[in-house]
Amino acid sequence: MQKFNYHSHTYRCGHADLDMKDEDYIKEYIKMGFEKIAFTDHCPEKNEIDKRKDMRMKYSQKDEYLNSINVLKEKYKDKIQIESGFEVEYLPGEENNLKELKEETDKIILGQHFIYDNDKKLKIFFGNNYFTDEELMRYAEYIKKSMEMNIPDIIVHPDIYMINRNNFGKIENKVANIICETAEKYNIPLEINLAQIFNRTYYENRKLNNDSIEEQKKKLYKVSYPNKEFWKVATKYNIKVLYGIDVHRKVQILRWNELIELANEIIGKETIKELSFIER
Repeated sequence: MQKFNYHSHTYRCGHADLDMKDEDYIKEYIKMGFEKIAFTDHCPEKNEIDKRKDMRMKYSQKDEYLNSINVLKEKYKDKIQIESGFEVEYLPGEENNLKELKEETDKIILGQHFIYDNDKKLKIFFGNNYFTDEELMRYAEYIKKSMEMNIPDIIVHPDIYMINRNNFGKIENKVANIICETAEKYNIPLEINLAQIFNRTYYENRKLNNDSIEEQKKKLYKVSYPNKEFWKVATKYNIKVLYGIDVHRKVQILRWNELIELANEIIGKETIKELSFIER
């Protein structure tokens, strides 16, 4: 069983548990037997582009965030390995700022939540935003470009584009192949993301429940990603795969084993067997 998690947020992003301190998360990870974790909170933007409220830390919080993690690294060095990092999005023109964040941290994960539309306005995957085929290809090209520029260490929720797609057709398959082919070329792992599973099962309607695992499985039809067809495509490539909790609440850490079981249920046992998982 994987004993590390490289996708973990903090209160600074504005939409994680506001009463959880960085150290509180560390204590929960240790209780669950984790050996290594990375804090990869939503990155601050030197040039403020994503103006949505409560979506990422402010640039003025960056140094305090990194200092906090460095203190925890030392304090808990005999119990768990801790890394600093950010979850970033690639946008043309922001390359130097992203590389600056990379130089300041141990790990950069790329979670591409948006693109520029034809008018150079942000178009975000969530809500009622339907992406055209052209825009979906731009999503794939952004991810490809980021890997070519050696920005991310991991691509997280690469199949998030299925959140506003009902079928895995020709264009969806093409996007998957672009991402997987580039990940193979540059030896960059892909993450099976567990956040939406948690949100649609144990945290259904933003209220925690203790339903049995069998009851949770009945809710999986509501989950858009991980997408089983995307991960079937991934088996055709020589790429590394890992699970990511995408922690915003401590209970996600406590449900680690159950969330992996639910992800495997979605993707399918045969596909899971064909994927090459990172062990350490």
